[in-house]
Amino acid sequence: MTLMLKIVAVAAIFLGEALSILAELIASRQFGRTGGDLKMLWPMFLLACLGGILLVCGYALGYMHLRNIWIIVAISVGAILVVEPILTVLIFRDVPTAGSLFGLVLGVFGALAAIFL
Repeated sequence: MTLMLKIVAVAAIFLGEALSILAELIASRQFGRTGGDLKMLWPMFLLACLGGILLVCGYALGYMHLRNIWIIVAISVGAILVVEPILTVLIFRDVPTAGSLFGLVLGVFGALAAIFL
């Protein structure tokens, strides 16, 4: 049961980060297109709030079962390093630079090292 709750905590952190980043990227893209229409941002605020709820739950559940906040922080940073480049490519259709790809690889290794070492 503890392993399952650890997995749920990590999944909540990844999903929370993904939803928050998705809201940021969509808002920045749409805001630029609409010429600064603030009404367009409300759905993104709600999406970011849902992401924040998942992050808080993931942090709390993760700390409760992993007993080390630095593991949770590493998972969160790793999630950002993995999710943000992927979503940026999908939403903006921009090709990542070599440095971005290198950072992605290091983020994956860092998250794995924090979880398993």
